[in-house]
Amino acid sequence: MRWLQGLELLDQTKLPAAEVWLAIEDISQLVEAIECLAVRGAPALGCAAAYGMALAGQTASGAADWLPALEQAGRKLTAARPTAVNLQVGVDHQLAAARDLLPQVHTDLNAAKLELLQSARNFHQRDADLCAAIGNHGQELLKPDSCVLTHCNAGSLATGGSGTALAVIYAAHNAGKQIRVLVDETRPLLQGARLSCWELTRAGIAATLQCDSAAASAFSTGLVEAVIVGADRIAANGDVANKIGTYGIAVLAEKHGVPFYVAAPTTTIDMNWATGADIPIEQRGADEVLIFGGGLIAPAGIAVRNPAFDITPAAMVTAIITERGVLRKPTRANLGVHTSANCG
Repeated sequence: MRWLQGLELLDQTKLPAAEVWLAIEDISQLVEAIECLAVRGAPALGCAAAYGMALAGQTASGAADWLPALEQAGRKLTAARPTAVNLQVGVDHQLAAARDLLPQVHTDLNAAKLELLQSARNFHQRDADLCAAIGNHGQELLKPDSCVLTHCNAGSLATGGSGTALAVIYAAHNAGKQIRVLVDETRPLLQGARLSCWELTRAGIAATLQCDSAAASAFSTGLVEAVIVGADRIAANGDVANKIGTYGIAVLAEKHGVPFYVAAPTTTIDMNWATGADIPIEQRGADEVLIFGGGLIAPAGIAVRNPAFDITPAAMVTAIITERGVLRKPTRANLGVHTSANCG
């Protein structure tokens, strides 16, 4: 994403066939882009929310409607996708900035609007810095000439920087480790096939696409040496909400003694939710499952279950990789320390 004359988003629903940029002019357009997955990935949603709040600030005509306009925009944005915590993080960051700017709003509204935009840019840059740190910490876990399985997309398209899970792979590649990546297609919307493969091939990294249902055979034949995925929200006990199918991969990794790594910034760790059972799971529309290539692939009228995410228990997570380092076997106690302001 980028801010030129306004917020512009690379439409991920058009990839890899075409690179189309969407000009976002108001909050309703941004909410629509979030809901239809034109922009997706927890950190990227946080950045989009921060810019969206700056966009909402542009509509304020004075001090009286400064905070009300932003609070209303924040409610709309956080309701767009309930599972990814970073949407709320981006909104809260901008609301805090808006409250601090309130005295300036009374004296120089235009300057306050520019400050709120700069706050969004700072948020975006911070995410890019977090991605780089995650990559550097995580790449040390990957052995040279090893095969790593990833599920969904947790690269530059899903963040404000180089990614989370893919940032680790990029850093290992840049360190000369010759990493090979096995990419799950990630049904029903094929984020692995469309997005992760697009990113990895552009980066010159050896990537092999497989059907989701082929993952078990990859483990059973010893092909997979590590798993690395991103996260949309991590509960206080270390349970991980990520793209549907992640839990199944974790089960396979545990069965076959393969390390299962989760890469995510500390902003994705939500200490307000005790366990994964508390995390709201987004239920998406039936057409995503029923329609493929423009046609029905199941009988019309069949009932459809289409959860966007599942929960991987903390006990199955070998380590969580954040910008602050590698946290092995996450628990509420060590997550609390890891996310504290004093943790380096």
